[in-house]
This record gives sequence, C-alpha cells and structure tokens, in this order.
Amino acid sequence: MDKLLTIKEVAKYLRVSERSVNRYIESGRLKASKIGQWRIKQSDLEKFLKENSNDKRRFKKKL
Repeated sequence: MDKLLTIKEVAKYLRVSERSVNRYIESGRLKASKIGQWRIKQSDLEKFLKENSNDKRRFKKKL
C-alpha cells in the first residue's frame, strides 16, 4: 500500500511552496484525494516527477 502524504510533506520534498502543490492538484497535474485534507499517494508523486522531468532520453523517444 502506498504511503499517503500531506501537501506540506510534498511541498517540503519538492522544495516548493504549499500553494504550488495546491496549484498542481487544482490543475490536475498531481493526483490527490480529499480525506479531511488533501492526501497524495507516494506513487502519484513519483509519476508526477517522471512526467515533469526534462530527461533527454524521454524526449528522444517521443520524436
């Protein structure tokens, strides 16, 4: 089972503001579930990071 993270934990991990994490959620870029407060699955955070990476190998595959 995935660990559930709070917005504060995700913001600290990504070194961004909590508002930025809220924007990622509101825009649909980062999946989250409302369980009292927003909770983000660790696997969804990892997916978000992969999708927003500037890894050159990823771009070559798309061309």
